[in-house]
Amino acid sequence: MAAKDAVGEYGERLAARTLVEAGWTVVDRNWRCARGEIDIVAVDGDVLVAVEVKTRRSDAFGGPLEAVTHRKAARLRGLVAQWLADHGGGFAGVRVDLVAITLPKAGAARVTHLQAIA
Repeated sequence: MAAKDAVGEYGERLAARTLVEAGWTVVDRNWRCARGEIDIVAVDGDVLVAVEVKTRRSDAFGGPLEAVTHRKAARLRGLVAQWLADHGGGFAGVRVDLVAITLPKAGAARVTHLQAIA
């Protein structure tokens, strides 16, 4: 496994754990279809949430929050619609969140959760 893949996988595990500790239910991880992938699909109360996880070792090439462009956000909205078509609804709402993780050279990871980015 490439170092970049290991960093991303670690970030997704940390994000999922953070969401579960906040009382959410993770219902899918790395869900894929022909249009792309959703890192985490979770339920926050009665809201279905597609969670994009961005993990960086530094902000040298831009922070993780800058990695979600308008185009990426639009693609995520389409992926959520496809997930709902495949799995059914019954949710009071749907949103797209971002969990940004920065892994410093020393110390604990910094986890930032932004709700309703798209």
